[in-house]
Amino acid sequence: MMATTHALFGMLLGAVALLVAPEYATVAIAAGAFGGLFPDFDMPWDHRKTLHFPVYFSIAASVALVGAIVAPSAVTIAVTAFLLAAAAHAASDALGGGLELRPWQGTSDRAVYDHFNGRWVAPRRWVPYDGAPEDLLLAAVLAVPGVLYARPLQAFVLVLLGVSVVYAVLRKRLVTFGERLVEWLPERVWARIPLSV
Repeated sequence: MMATTHALFGMLLGAVALLVAPEYATVAIAAGAFGGLFPDFDMPWDHRKTLHFPVYFSIAASVALVGAIVAPSAVTIAVTAFLLAAAAHAASDALGGGLELRPWQGTSDRAVYDHFNGRWVAPRRWVPYDGAPEDLLLAAVLAVPGVLYARPLQAFVLVLLGVSVVYAVLRKRLVTFGERLVEWLPERVWARIPLSV
């Protein structure tokens, strides 16, 4: 799934604070967005392995949730929203496509690494690849509550949705563009570009 889809889902998770601790809702929604994006910061390394922890993020989120219930504050609620969104991101990557350069071809058996069990989880391909029409539809559905109810963050939600639309339209062309760009780069530069297979 697109990073923007994960961010929008993280914002939705953070928005639960509107029901239980409305005074912390803005910080929870922002932390959820950041938590939804965070695992993808591993793209320069082993993507979907270095910062993707489906089991460990889930355990940490459970502990943080207890802390937020016992001692609600901006910090405990933000940490909980961040960890819940990061856990959801890491786990939901198994519902998408694999790590191949052209995930719409469905040739990879690696979706996300499970550090707890020491193995790669196979892609389920419910969302065939990041930027697929199904992914864009999911992002649009996840954006609806933010557009309707999150007044201070509406612009950010719309920006995420706009980026999603542009990425989905260009997704397959970006691979071809990237391959052509690599051909023009000096060897010392492209040798440093991480390739996930």
